[in-house]
Amino acid sequence: QLVTKEEIDYVIRNVSDLLVVLRFGRDGDVGCLQIDDVLAKARPELAHMATVWLIDVDKNPAYVSYFDITMIPSTVFFYNAQHMKCDYGTQDHTKWIGPFYSKQDFIDLVEVLYKAAIHGKYIVDSPITPSNTPQYTLLYKDF
Repeated sequence: QLVTKEEIDYVIRNVSDLLVVLRFGRDGDVGCLQIDDVLAKARPELAHMATVWLIDVDKNPAYVSYFDITMIPSTVFFYNAQHMKCDYGTQDHTKWIGPFYSKQDFIDLVEVLYKAAIHGKYIVDSPITPSNTPQYTLLYKDF
């Protein structure tokens, strides 16, 4: 688990040739516990492609604001300090919002992002079926 902004910065900037997976959430939240279980089960199979880090939204307000984390769990991906984006068929391509329904969904997503990143592509189409993609509506406030 990454606790400070400096730790998060270090991981994003210094982990090379691996996909950095940052899960934003809360330790006791049901959706976060579900995604954490999936991440833990997939970790051994993805050790050569990705490193997974948990970030508590209550302890990292700077990154919560920066990544516009309004719903938890939210998962953000980086490769060699480059923010990876994915078209999930939702309004937000910068992060996965909600739990993964299966370990295989997470593995498939990491594989697609990793393979694209090593070829210099930083936005991909989601391999996860629409029925397994959480649906939500983004609401914007007038400022």
